[in-house]
Amino acid sequence: MNLPNILTLSRILMIPVFVLVFYLPVEWNYYACAAVFWVACVTDWFDGYLARKWDQMTPFGAFLDPVADKLMVTISLAVVIEEYSVWWITIPAIIIVGREIVVSALREWMAQKGKQESVKVGNIGKVKTMAQMSAIFFLLVGAKIDVSFWFGYGLIVFAAALTLWSMVQYLAASWGALFTDE
Repeated sequence: MNLPNILTLSRILMIPVFVLVFYLPVEWNYYACAAVFWVACVTDWFDGYLARKWDQMTPFGAFLDPVADKLMVTISLAVVIEEYSVWWITIPAIIIVGREIVVSALREWMAQKGKQESVKVGNIGKVKTMAQMSAIFFLLVGAKIDVSFWFGYGLIVFAAALTLWSMVQYLAASWGALFTDE
């Protein structure tokens, strides 16, 4: 166990705190949720940075980091969907979550085929992650501040578009392997 792995685990432990804070019957719950989510985003960046800088990359960390990210984003999107209860927030959120499931399954399958390099994270995926995390933050704060809501909404639509684009790229990169018996 090293610091990057501890930071990754802390993200998972923040999830129930995030959900509990969301349901607190207080005026500031959305701001607190946004703060917890922001801390999770910072630890996401920081754990990867430290693991590379200190050469502390581990199989456990490589497994757990994307799991922690997907759990936090999916659960955060679920509370955002609940808060707004409108189709034009729900559809981009479903696109984001659906893509995560498809690409995770694709990466696992390609790894079994020994072809995981063709579906490694690219620059579009990194921009998509930044856009979706920023969208969630601004949509949480936007429950109280209109300007933040509209900024968050624009970002979630942008993130959904990047999500589809990156999924198409991953599928295209693995297309041949999907239809061969190798």
